[in-house]
Amino acid sequence: MTRPIPRRLLVLALASALSTVPALSAIAQQQPAIAAPVGPFTVSDIRVDGLQRISAGTVFTYLPVERGDTMDQAAAGDAIRALYKTGFFEDVRIGHQGDILVVTVTERPAINKLTLTGNKDIKTEDLMKGLNDIGLTEGNTFDRLSLDRVTQELTRQYNNRGKYNVKVTPSVAALPRNRVDVTIAVEEGKAAKIQHINLIGNELFDDKEITGGWESGVHNWLSWYRRDDQYSREKLSGDLEKLNNFYLDRGYVDFNIDSTQVSISPDLQDMFITAGVTEGEQYKISSVEITGDTVLPKEDIEKMVLVKADQVFSRSLLEISSDAITATLGNIGYAFAQVNPIPDVNREDKTVAIAMQVVPGPRVNVRRISFKGNTRTADEVLRRQMRQFEGAWYSQAAIDRSKIRVQGLGYFDKVDVETVPVPGTSDQVDVVYNVNEVAAGSFVFGLGYSQLTGLSTQIQVSQNNFLGSGNRIAVQAQRNDYLQRYDFSFTDPYFTDNGVSLGYNLRWSEFNNSNFNTARYSSTSGMGQVVLGVPITETDSFTTLLGIDSNQIFAYRGSTPESIVDYIDAIGQRTFHAWRGEIGWARNTLNSALTPTRGLSQRLWLEATLPGSTVEYYKLNYSLSHFWPLSRHLVLNTRAELGYGDSYGDASVRNICYTAPTQANPNPVQTENCDPSSADYVKTVTADGLPFFENFYAGGTRSVRGFKDNTLGPREAALYSSYLQPIGGAVKTVGSVEMIFPTLIDSTAARISAFLDFGNVFASTDDFDAGELRASTGLALMWRSPMGPITISYAFPVKKEDGDQLERLQFTFGGSF
Repeated sequence: MTRPIPRRLLVLALASALSTVPALSAIAQQQPAIAAPVGPFTVSDIRVDGLQRISAGTVFTYLPVERGDTMDQAAAGDAIRALYKTGFFEDVRIGHQGDILVVTVTERPAINKLTLTGNKDIKTEDLMKGLNDIGLTEGNTFDRLSLDRVTQELTRQYNNRGKYNVKVTPSVAALPRNRVDVTIAVEEGKAAKIQHINLIGNELFDDKEITGGWESGVHNWLSWYRRDDQYSREKLSGDLEKLNNFYLDRGYVDFNIDSTQVSISPDLQDMFITAGVTEGEQYKISSVEITGDTVLPKEDIEKMVLVKADQVFSRSLLEISSDAITATLGNIGYAFAQVNPIPDVNREDKTVAIAMQVVPGPRVNVRRISFKGNTRTADEVLRRQMRQFEGAWYSQAAIDRSKIRVQGLGYFDKVDVETVPVPGTSDQVDVVYNVNEVAAGSFVFGLGYSQLTGLSTQIQVSQNNFLGSGNRIAVQAQRNDYLQRYDFSFTDPYFTDNGVSLGYNLRWSEFNNSNFNTARYSSTSGMGQVVLGVPITETDSFTTLLGIDSNQIFAYRGSTPESIVDYIDAIGQRTFHAWRGEIGWARNTLNSALTPTRGLSQRLWLEATLPGSTVEYYKLNYSLSHFWPLSRHLVLNTRAELGYGDSYGDASVRNICYTAPTQANPNPVQTENCDPSSADYVKTVTADGLPFFENFYAGGTRSVRGFKDNTLGPREAALYSSYLQPIGGAVKTVGSVEMIFPTLIDSTAARISAFLDFGNVFASTDDFDAGELRASTGLALMWRSPMGPITISYAFPVKKEDGDQLERLQFTFGGSF
């Protein structure tokens, strides 16, 4: 049964409805436009509502409607699509108010700040570059679809690096004035580890031999360093290519990888790789023929071919031969030369006939060489390092050598070369060297500390590229516990156009050896030198030096070793004046001045005082450092340093007369005028061999680590003292074998190494005894920190003797502020 509605309620409802009609009418009159055009009309004007950051002119640029056009439903749809296509708007509506077209838009917000957090495996700058390519960057319009694409792309990149449990969480925070902050938080997780690699079908070679050179490997005790157990799609792709090359290099032309399967554990942490292969049979080379335009005599090209008839087929030897021919032609101007090996496989005879087609292309001339990025360094400084010249035939070897020479200047941390074809020609190119300059000079206030020198202060004004000219100038003042020193130097590396250098050195110092782990004496010295350098070849140079110096020695019997005091007495004066000359030869083939991994640096030089000096002597020195790249994980450095010195003039012999000790003065007293017939005591002293202040020393951070600085070699006590002071020697033999781990720390400024040091100094060649060499082994950290170079080593002496002064932990630190 339906209950009737009370009459009073019906009356109230009707009154309410009647009162609402005028209100609705008023609201309808206030609406700016109808939601969509009802029918065609001619546009008399266009109005845009809802704009905040974007100008109306921008909208009119993209809007396919102008005044006077006829507007209908189809045209409205085209206009909406055109404005959406700009990417500026979240919502677009087309309406009209009379014959006025009204476009109502809702702008997309602008990205105020874009932040990445948690990413370690992929560098932020690399990710930001990718985000910029997608359009997600600060200042741009925010698009939710772009953010979703970024999330998917980041996840894909981490999956390719073996990190399948990565989590990429984007968040958007709204800000006033229609802006947003976008944060992408990355939880990388751990890379899945390879637990097993299974090869199926290989009968001729075992798994270990095949996978020995792979970047992917099963977890082992070195995986913490090499990271070979971390799965990566890119690494596996490269390893499968190595697998294919392994067989092709051994003549198995029909080798094929039938299948590859990668499975992962449910917890996304363990990977299992399986590859099925068909080895096939081994092929030999039946013939090798050179075809095409060889440019050079055909017999010269044939000498570069390493593959011969009746040899087992090898793709690597074929590629090496092709590269050798291409490089040779590239060095005589054929920059685009190609060598196309065309194999003819005879599967019945199991042989391969090879035709090597030489396509030299046009001979190319270098039109212009230019430099980019050198804002401070003059073009002339770079241009004089060029071995490729403008107007000359293109030479890849000359271009590469020029790059190495520019890197060797030390003014740039990166040097890239690009070859740009000249538009409209096929036989000309431009060569562009792109450089990134680093600070080549500075005003430095330095503080440093080492266990040997203690706290040191230094003020230095230096400029290795003075006013962009390539000249080097430096003024320095240094002070520490044992030394005060002031230096000035200037070098013009291109005093002449052919690379002869000219330099000047001035120095004054006060030296107190009482705290330097050497014999106790002091000296005040000054010197001036002129240095001339002459290049011999691209890697070799010859150096000559001429200088004058004065060295005043202060030694005291009772605190200074007796042999040093006797030497000074035999000379008869404390001040040693010398005309000094030096000649030297050096070779440098290192691939980097700061962190070399390949090449060698060696130097041989002879220094001597010239006739007429207070003491006539010479010193012969040789140093070698050779870097051997064993792999991308290991670099071996072998070092050696040899030194020998002696006098070449007549020995100085002198008699010293003393009075007998008395009760008032128990020590003998030296008389000024020595008359052996009336003296109570006569001592004959001799000054011969290398002067004590030029002796070699060994031990410490720059020599044999694990032993205190300068403490190895001969030692002697002063008169009435039992303390043995190191006095150095005339023969020095020091060597080191050091294994460097360049990838252990993800930084080009830091290196960790394991070393074996050995060496000693001896009084003379007659005293040399290999059994007296000391040795130590340990670990070292070398870091070019922002505060200055830091070297830390911890060594265990493995060959030592009683009385040696040990120091296992050694370090040096220097910095600038």
